[in-house]
Amino acid sequence: MVRRKRVSIRNHSAEANLFARRAFIALIGVVAMLIVLFTNVYNSQVNSFEKYQTRSNSNRIKLLPVAPNRGQIYDRNGVLLAENKPVYSLEIIPEQVEDLEGTIADISELLDISEEKQQKFFKALRGKRRFKPIELQSRLSDQQVALFSVNQHKYPGAFIDARLKRYYPFGDLTTHNLGYVAKINRKDAQRLEADGKSENYAATREIGKLGLEKYYEEILHGRIGHQEVEVNNQGRVIRTLDFTPPTPGKDLTLTLDIELQMIAKRALAGKRGSVVAIDPRDGGVLAMYSNPSYDGNLFVHGISSKNYRKLLDSKDLPLINRSVQGYPPASTVKPFLALLGLEQGVITPETRIWDPGWYQLKGVDHKYRDWKKWGHGWVDLTKAIEQSCNVYFYDLAYKLGITKISEMMDKFGFGERTGIDIHEESSGILPSVGWKRARYNQNWYTGETLSVGIGQSYWTVTPLQLAQATSVLVNKGEIKKPHLLKASSQTTYTQGEGKNIVTISAQPYELEEYPPIALNNQDNWQLVLDAMHSTVQKKGATGHTAFKDHQYDAAGKTGSAQVARIAQDAKYDAEKTQENKRDNAMFIAFAPFDKPEIVVSVAIENVAKGGGATNAAPVARQIMDQYFGNRVITSEYTSEEHPLHDEHFTVSTDEAD
Repeated sequence: MVRRKRVSIRNHSAEANLFARRAFIALIGVVAMLIVLFTNVYNSQVNSFEKYQTRSNSNRIKLLPVAPNRGQIYDRNGVLLAENKPVYSLEIIPEQVEDLEGTIADISELLDISEEKQQKFFKALRGKRRFKPIELQSRLSDQQVALFSVNQHKYPGAFIDARLKRYYPFGDLTTHNLGYVAKINRKDAQRLEADGKSENYAATREIGKLGLEKYYEEILHGRIGHQEVEVNNQGRVIRTLDFTPPTPGKDLTLTLDIELQMIAKRALAGKRGSVVAIDPRDGGVLAMYSNPSYDGNLFVHGISSKNYRKLLDSKDLPLINRSVQGYPPASTVKPFLALLGLEQGVITPETRIWDPGWYQLKGVDHKYRDWKKWGHGWVDLTKAIEQSCNVYFYDLAYKLGITKISEMMDKFGFGERTGIDIHEESSGILPSVGWKRARYNQNWYTGETLSVGIGQSYWTVTPLQLAQATSVLVNKGEIKKPHLLKASSQTTYTQGEGKNIVTISAQPYELEEYPPIALNNQDNWQLVLDAMHSTVQKKGATGHTAFKDHQYDAAGKTGSAQVARIAQDAKYDAEKTQENKRDNAMFIAFAPFDKPEIVVSVAIENVAKGGGATNAAPVARQIMDQYFGNRVITSEYTSEEHPLHDEHFTVSTDEAD
C-alpha cells in the first residue's frame, strides 16, 4: 500500500514580510544611487561648471599663432638692404576637387610643374586632412601667377597663397654684413626651447643664421600674434572669434653706405681681399666688403646641395668674411711701433740709424733684409715711415723687446675682438712670450722680435682691427667701438578720429665709452701722424703715387706681407712663386688730416706684382674719392650695379710696400 506525501501549508505572511524587506532594501539602493547621480550632476553642472566649460571650449575654440613681419634693414641714406618680399605658392584643398589626379595633371601642364613636384604633392596628401590646403608649387613666377589667375575658374579648390620671404636686393654686396635668414632647424628649435623663446616662434619659419640678421634676431623678429577661431569636431575652422595682431620687428638703419660698398666691390674685382672704412668720430662702419662674396638669397629658400658644395669647394673661399679674419699686418703697424718707441724714450724724432740694406744681430750670421737691397742710408723717424724702412724698425723692435711691444699693441685692440655687432669675428694673434709658451711650449727668440717689428712672424690682424686701431691713432687715444647699427625704429598703426595714425619711434645706437690710451707725452701722437701724412703727401714716399692729385688731405701707411719664407740669398719673384705663397698687399689711410672723417684699411691676398703701394693704396683712393667726391645717391635702387666711375691708377712698382 502506497502512502501519499503530505503537502505542507504555505506561510503567506512570512513571504510577504520577506518581499517587503527586499523591496525596502532595493528602494534604499535606488535612492542612494539617485542621490549619488544627482550629486554628481550638481557637482558637474554647478561646482565644476568653469572647469568643464574650459575643457569644452578647448575642444571647440583654438588659438592659432600669427607670425609677425620681420623688421627691414636700411643703409645710412635710407636705401633698403633687406626687405620682406611676397612669395606666391599654388595650394590645393583636396576635398573641394572632384577629380584630383586629373586636376593636378592639367594644372601641371598649364604651369609647367615637374613630375617630382606632383609626386611630392600626393605624398604629402597621405598625411594631411583633406580639408586643409597642400602646396603643389612654391615660388611661382609672375608669369605663372598671371596664367593661373586667368584660368582659376576652371579649377575649384585650387588657389594662390602669398607669404613674405626675406629678400636682399643687393645680393652678394651685403651678405657678409647682413648675413641671411633660413629655415628653423632642429638645432635652432632646441636653442629657442632652452632660452624659453619657442612660443614666440610658433608661427615663424625662418630665423637669422649669420651677420646682423642673427645678432639682432630678437628685435628684428617682433612679437607673435594670435587668432581665436571656432572649430568643429574634425578641426575645421568655422569662424574667427577674435584677433590679436602681432607686433612687427623693428627696422634697422645701418651706418653702412651702399655706394661705398659698390666702390669697394669694383675696386676688388678679380682679387681676394677686404676693404673696411670707419668713421673715427663715432666708430660707425661706412663700408666693409669681403671679396669674393656670395648671394645670401640662395639660403633663404634653401640652397641645393650642388650649389652649397660649389661654395665650399671654391679655392677663393667666398663663405669666409675676410674683413674679420687675420692677415699679417706687415708695415702698416710701423706707426704704432714708432709711437711706442717715442713713448719709451728709445727713439726721438731726430734719432738716426744707418741702413745698408740689412740688419744683423751681434754673434748671428743671419741678415734681416730691407726691402730696398742697397738700403736707405741715414734714416730718422719720419723717413723710416715715409720709406717704410725695415732696418729702422728691426733696430727699434730689438731695443723695445717683445713684452713692451705686446703690452702696447694690446691697448690698440690687436689680438682681441673689436666687439662689432656680428658674431663671426676673429681675434687675430698678438704674439708674446706667454702666448708662444701656451701655444707651442717653446721659448721666445730675439729674431722673432725683429720680425714682429715689421708686422711679420706670428702676428695677424683683421682688416677691421687695423681700421679700428688706426681710428684710435687718429683720435689720439680715444677709443670708439666699431658698429654697424645706427638706429632701430618701431612703426605702429593706430586708429584715431576715423584716421589711421602711423607712429615711428626711433632708438639711436648707444655708444659705449672706453678709457682712452694715455701717453706720457701727448705730442708723440702728432709726430707719428705727421709722418703718415708725409707718406702720402711727399713725392717719392711709398703712398704718394696712388694719391697723386687728390682733392682732399690724406695720410696713410703701406705694407707688404710676406706669406712664404724666402731663403737668405734668394730673390722674391712673384711670377715664379705659387699663387697662394705670393705676398699680401696692405694699406691704411685717413682723411682729412686735421679732422679725420674716414679711416680705410685694405688687405689684398697674393698679389701678382708690387706691394701695398701698387695694389692696396689705389683701392683706398677709390673709396675716399667716392666719400669726398661727387656722390651718386639716387632715389631708385636695384640689385644691378650703378654706373659709377671707372677710375684706374698706374703706380710705380719699385716700392716693396
